[in-house]
Amino acid sequence: MTFDWLIKTLKKRRAAVAAFRRDDSGSMIIFSMFILVLMLMIGGLAVDLMRLETTRTKLQGTMDRAVLAAADLDQTLPPADVVKDYFTKAGMINFLQGEPTVTQGLNYRTVTASAEARIPMLFSNLMSVFDGSDNSGLDSVAIPTSAGATEMVGKVEISLVLDVSGSMDDNNKMVNLRQAANDFVDAVLTTDNQDRVSVSIVPYSEQVNLGTTLYNKIKTTTRHTYSFCVEVPDSHYSSAALNTSYRFLQMQHFQWNYYYNGDNSRNKTVCPRYSQYEITPWSQNRTDLHSQINALEGQAGTAIYLGMKWGTALLDPSMRSINTSLIGSGKVDSAFAGRPADYSDVETLKTVILMTDGENSSTSRITDVNYNSSSEYKRYNSYNFWYYLVYYVNSYYWSSYYYYKYTPAEGDALLSNICDAAKAEGIVVWTIGFETNTHGSQVMEDCASSPTHFFDVDGVEISDAFSAIARQINNLKLMN
Repeated sequence: MTFDWLIKTLKKRRAAVAAFRRDDSGSMIIFSMFILVLMLMIGGLAVDLMRLETTRTKLQGTMDRAVLAAADLDQTLPPADVVKDYFTKAGMINFLQGEPTVTQGLNYRTVTASAEARIPMLFSNLMSVFDGSDNSGLDSVAIPTSAGATEMVGKVEISLVLDVSGSMDDNNKMVNLRQAANDFVDAVLTTDNQDRVSVSIVPYSEQVNLGTTLYNKIKTTTRHTYSFCVEVPDSHYSSAALNTSYRFLQMQHFQWNYYYNGDNSRNKTVCPRYSQYEITPWSQNRTDLHSQINALEGQAGTAIYLGMKWGTALLDPSMRSINTSLIGSGKVDSAFAGRPADYSDVETLKTVILMTDGENSSTSRITDVNYNSSSEYKRYNSYNFWYYLVYYVNSYYWSSYYYYKYTPAEGDALLSNICDAAKAEGIVVWTIGFETNTHGSQVMEDCASSPTHFFDVDGVEISDAFSAIARQINNLKLMN
């Protein structure tokens, strides 16, 4: 190998290297590969984003529909089950996070729920082509969502139907009722609820005294001025409405209690004669309501059906013209114009709280032949009925002076009719059996809107029952 040959060989290699350096025919291939990968990455990200948005839209739509349906106050199924059913049918039940939250009361229902879907990212790892990093965090993306819905009513109409029969004087029952009813009034008539909640008090024993306020607003056949109860025909218990075209016969005024020790008392007449036993319609005056409740004492027998009839009528639109008239005369607050609202008014909730300490009793009347003149009306205002019979009538004729108008079974049937009529109109019926026997408790439970709307209580537990019902109304302050 000569030196010249080596020089020539090196020159040839250097020329080849120089030629290689000048050759750019492969650069377009590299650039094209770069552009292809970039396009795949952008297109892939677009596909991933589209998948994310589709899933998010479906998830949010399912969530919104589910909570809205569950919050519907007309929905009778458990609200949480309604939410789950929507997600199951959408094939997304696995995305639901825990149990839906349900808060509800007498006039509202709020349902909230949350869900999270984790979507795999099919093209995100293409980014590692450029930076060489491990983008495992982009393998999937979480899509969280939540929603809440509330349905509530803006107004509440309450009939507080209270048993003031004679047995309520036993075992401190009236004392306990007064405390419970007063606490209830304070709980539902708050500053935040001003002009939204109306309370009607209906004390009942063997009769219901309308008082001159209501008595003078309906058609009546008046026989005396000693008290203001009326006879309600049996057929009227099948309707929540008050038949304002009907002329009601004024109830007889007398005191029925068997003679003993020459008793001529007349302070517990069958139709309660004193003002505290009169119906108080559509009020929000806590002072007046407390005064009435605190003055209540046990009276005569028990006619739960009559109390329920009048409590229901005060919630029925048939009484609206009477309310309008009472507003005009200053007897009812003008804030309650238009009440009772129509049953179709979704912003108004109507409810009866009916309590008793017993069951329907037999109820009597004086025969018509012995109660058909002003002198006879005056007689039974001056004499206890049985005192008069003992001192002025031969015992042989006693049975011709009176008759039994209703038996307990007939009273139960009338109560069942008016309870069914109230519930058919959407009135929420709460009942409280206060130290009642088995039969009385069953009758009251049957009257309630559901078994959970019935309370069977003893002693001071009556306060717990009224408080539990009042708590259902407390969230009125949340409404606009």
